[in-house]
Amino acid sequence: MKNLKLMVLAALLVFVAYGCKDKEPELSLDHITGLIPKPQSIEFKPGVLNLKGDIGITAPEEFKVAGDFLAEYINKHPGIEAKPGVPLGGTFEMVYVDSLPKEGYNLTIDKQGVKIEAADPSGAFWAVQSIRQLLPPGMENGSYTDPLSLPFVTVSDAPAFRYRGMHLDVGRHFFDKEFIKQYIDALSMLKMNYFHWHLTEDQGWRIEIKKYPKLTTHAAYRDETLIGHYNDEPQQFDGKRYGGYYTQEDIKEVVAYAQTRNVTIIPEIEMPGHAQAAVSAYPELGCSGEQVDVATKWGIFEHIYCPNETTFTFLKDVLDEVIELFPGEYIHIGGDEAPKAQWEKCEHCQTLIKTEGLKDEHELQSWFIKQMEEYLNSKGKKLIGWDEILEGGLAPNATVMSWRGVQGAVDAAKQGHDVILTPTSHAYFDYYQSDDPNEPLAIGGFLPLKKVYGFSPYPDDLTEKEYQYVLGAQGNVWTEYMPTTDQVEYMAFPRMLAMSEVVWSGPTEDLDTDYAQFLTRLEPFYDRLDALDISAANHLYTIQSAILRGHEAVEYSLSTPTSGKAIVYNINQSGFNLYTEPITLETDAVIQSKVQLLGEDLSPIKTDSIFLHTGLKGLVQFNVEPSEAYRGSGPHSVINGMKGSNHRYGDAEWLGFYGEDLTLLIEFPEPTEVSSVETRFYNANGQWIYAPKEVFMDLSMTEEGLKNIALTHKLINGFSHFEVVGEPVMVRQLLLRIPNYGIIEDGKQGAGHKAWTFIDEVIIR
Repeated sequence: MKNLKLMVLAALLVFVAYGCKDKEPELSLDHITGLIPKPQSIEFKPGVLNLKGDIGITAPEEFKVAGDFLAEYINKHPGIEAKPGVPLGGTFEMVYVDSLPKEGYNLTIDKQGVKIEAADPSGAFWAVQSIRQLLPPGMENGSYTDPLSLPFVTVSDAPAFRYRGMHLDVGRHFFDKEFIKQYIDALSMLKMNYFHWHLTEDQGWRIEIKKYPKLTTHAAYRDETLIGHYNDEPQQFDGKRYGGYYTQEDIKEVVAYAQTRNVTIIPEIEMPGHAQAAVSAYPELGCSGEQVDVATKWGIFEHIYCPNETTFTFLKDVLDEVIELFPGEYIHIGGDEAPKAQWEKCEHCQTLIKTEGLKDEHELQSWFIKQMEEYLNSKGKKLIGWDEILEGGLAPNATVMSWRGVQGAVDAAKQGHDVILTPTSHAYFDYYQSDDPNEPLAIGGFLPLKKVYGFSPYPDDLTEKEYQYVLGAQGNVWTEYMPTTDQVEYMAFPRMLAMSEVVWSGPTEDLDTDYAQFLTRLEPFYDRLDALDISAANHLYTIQSAILRGHEAVEYSLSTPTSGKAIVYNINQSGFNLYTEPITLETDAVIQSKVQLLGEDLSPIKTDSIFLHTGLKGLVQFNVEPSEAYRGSGPHSVINGMKGSNHRYGDAEWLGFYGEDLTLLIEFPEPTEVSSVETRFYNANGQWIYAPKEVFMDLSMTEEGLKNIALTHKLINGFSHFEVVGEPVMVRQLLLRIPNYGIIEDGKQGAGHKAWTFIDEVIIR
């Protein structure tokens, strides 16, 4: 953020975010950047500690990593030379205090200097990261050369969760080791302590395994890559060979770097699914033995590992080399999205099912995972897998990473297993983060910053006793649609900052208040992201709109997340006016709006088309609740006068239902004239989303009783429209019956699974 007016405004708001109610501290604005994640307790005091010349850093030997990082960071300033282990008046002092909680710390900055108390090396290191954020953003890149000082402050802090993670997929798109180190440094700055490195995929194997050289000479490269979205028809490809991998020396370098940043790396070696690249290099690992290509598009593929001796020898050899490279306690084995079609046809697999007394192919996968867990345990490692490893029975000591919602976490915790929450609804940073139509291409879905911030890793269905199994949460960055490092950063930041506060500070109990405070710290934090050359998305000045339905009128409201900004709007190109209160609408309208500060535009223009149809008078009732991840702005999203996006199915207007036949009842407060009804459904077959094949409507009329009508289907711009037009009739109730598409056919993404149904506005005239 370069705008000086915004910097000054944001800086003045920081103390509000921390709830300071006493005399305002006398601080230089250069020091007020706001801490993210928010400490458990922080108190600013009047005064600053000036830093210049030689500075001593004293610390016990076990705090050496923290001391070295602090010295390296402060030495970026040309007027300072920090010397670890040299008292020099004890400007920085680190002290071991065993009564503090694990990873916790106390930080005091006053006229005597800086004192850090911690019970372990992690606590000391996180205290240093807080000091880092209290220094000017220009320290990140060495551009700050003015006199340096720290504010007087007292901090008492400790994490809410012991697992605080971020994930990065390098299988779909490859990113060099220098970017991986930058990514790790950002995690560390935000007090996140685990980096989940997704190293193998259908589209590319990214880690050198010396015993199997074809994994890097062959499996690390694909012949071409899909252009555009998976759902585009026809699919197109770039015709360019693509790939890359990390040598074992690269891995060692990254692991060593992570250790200096207090981050543990969890490598993921996918099995039994997402294995087409490996099977392409070594066809004997598959059940068919046929030669296949490294995958060139996204999705789920049938060429998975065959559970035979050759495969287990291969995987154990691979894990042996992986274990040598990664000293952390966990190895992630994936375990998700493994189609069983080849196992069903495989004579060896069917014999194995009978021999081992297994019920079906799902139990065969569980048996497969248990073999690998037993091997990892024998090597002193713990297994983590996606929640599909629950299917067919959970391996005895496995940790479950729950991504398909929170049910996997609930089921595993009730069985006494550790769980990590990473549901698509709140933790998938490959989803769109704004409804701006100019957003870069993404896989789909909708996950705005506020929704991430509002995430709680504590599922409602667990008891207080079962919460002990919840280790924490992580954000996931899947890179199908992220070919560049700038794109990864754009999708990860600032949502990573929101997730860091969830897992360090703990889930919010008052979302609106806490999120507003978070934004007052986030706004100036963009200067630090700029200094780090992180290409973060900035949607702090976007506009949220809503229809307010009253008995007498329909009103349209506007808001923007950050305070101190003006909103201007126009209706049907009538000229911009200052927005001060909800706008009363009397007819269909196209409304444009934007955010300004002192007359300067901060946001692009937002355009809403409002349909004041008869349905706005009704009340809505579904037979089933929409999915937690796709609840729009509530059930009345379907009759609020606003259509959903043409490009993303997870915004505030679309409602998503998984595998259910729907009934949608719209009840009017009094008999109402109806002559036409129309709605539309999303089609995104690559994401398992299918429009219904047919839709029926029941009308409860005042004179003719119940009337059944089949709506007419039209395909318009890829959307399935259903409508009926007839003579006006007086209606009390309108019931739409919407059968689910059913089970997805073989050969398509999600084959064998139920389809999703996504419904948009129901326009009634």
